[in-house]
Amino acid sequence: MAKAPVLTPRAHDFPRWYQDVVNKAELADNGPVRGTMVIRPYGYGLWERMQAEMDARIKRAGASNAYFPLFIPQSYLTREAEHVEGFAPELAVVTHAGGKELEEPVVVRPTSETIINDYFAKWVQSYRDLPLLINQWANVVRWEMRPRVFLRTTEFLWQEGHTAHATYEDARDYAAYIHRGVYADFMVDVLGIDVVLGRKTASERFAGAVNTLTLEAMMGDGKALQMGTSHELGQNFAKAFHTRYLSKDGREEYVWQTSWGSSTRMVGGLIMAHGDDAGLRVPPRLAPVQVVVLAIKGDEPVLAKVRETGDRLRATGVRVHVDDRTDTPFGRRAVDWELKGVPVRIEIGPRDLESGTAVLARRIPGGKESVALDALAGLLPAILEEDQALLLRQSRERRESRTSDVSTIEEAVEAATAGGWARLPWATLGEEGEAALAEQGVTVRCLVAEDGSVPDADDAPGNVAVVARAY
Repeated sequence: MAKAPVLTPRAHDFPRWYQDVVNKAELADNGPVRGTMVIRPYGYGLWERMQAEMDARIKRAGASNAYFPLFIPQSYLTREAEHVEGFAPELAVVTHAGGKELEEPVVVRPTSETIINDYFAKWVQSYRDLPLLINQWANVVRWEMRPRVFLRTTEFLWQEGHTAHATYEDARDYAAYIHRGVYADFMVDVLGIDVVLGRKTASERFAGAVNTLTLEAMMGDGKALQMGTSHELGQNFAKAFHTRYLSKDGREEYVWQTSWGSSTRMVGGLIMAHGDDAGLRVPPRLAPVQVVVLAIKGDEPVLAKVRETGDRLRATGVRVHVDDRTDTPFGRRAVDWELKGVPVRIEIGPRDLESGTAVLARRIPGGKESVALDALAGLLPAILEEDQALLLRQSRERRESRTSDVSTIEEAVEAATAGGWARLPWATLGEEGEAALAEQGVTVRCLVAEDGSVPDADDAPGNVAVVARAY
């Protein structure tokens, strides 16, 4: 009899395959409260690498990290009408604490525009205080009706940036820089995921923003995933919270603002964009473990060579894990590392020791070859870069091959239902057409200009709507 597969095949049941990967690669478990999750060490290691790469880019953009409270007075949210309306269904509200009813209910942070603005109003006095560029790494709570680990959870981890500027142009340009210079740079160069940069329509815009810039990626099943957003807030929150500054001319002016965020949803995107029927495939630039060195048997000379090889590779700057757990069968350990998507396995046994070689197994393109032990350190950097480039190329080719140019709503729905994306002129679709698509479970993911750039306005001539089913 044929052996049952370790994972549900993607082609048979993509959602079940996704859940299998989360469980068997030991990424996360469901938490005790519906919609929450426990992130396991390997899954958290992926998030830590994402944090480190993103944080470096955010700091290069001039922002500093700070921290604001988890609890927000409910009255803060009511100051910006659009904002409270947009978040009302997702709010978790605390009405009792310390054994008594609170005088004013407090909201568990769904996002921090309101509380941060309250402090921006205290900190900004003069044009000399601007721009004020703040980022926060935190957890947020949005009550989720249809949870899915990493993709939609009631509590998740993220970074949220909040800035105040003296002019509209400065705020607009900063939001655009975060969009491309921080988010797109990280997602393309580190995650190896091809993303479409665009502008959200009015109905998909962040509550309280005047413009939302988005990054959309195609997953393995053809659905879209919003990977991050950068918002121009205009002066909406500044007016609600009286965030003003004294200009060089001595006039009191409202600041112009941005906010921007990305979350543990990117871990879900990583799984669905790169995973295959054997599990995860982790891009080398992201991987917490780039190379695992495995002892095939527990002979002392083999163990010594495995540890020596690990030390030698680690000294070259490669992130290495030595697996010398020979009380666990080799086959099971190899499958476990394959599930976790570690880019390269170096397998060493008694025969390899005799010949001065090792078996080099590549997770991303697949395949094994025998390599001289002395040659490993020289070979690995090029191999890791090749595999990084391959993942990005496969991501881009999938999106391009499964995106259709169409001219009607019916054709757009057909393309999305068949597991792809569609592009059609926004002038043809419009808000009525967008509503008609929504009735079919299809959304406008973003607007792009004819040349693929990000348009300056919703109604700019030649705007193209990118539509798809989405997570």
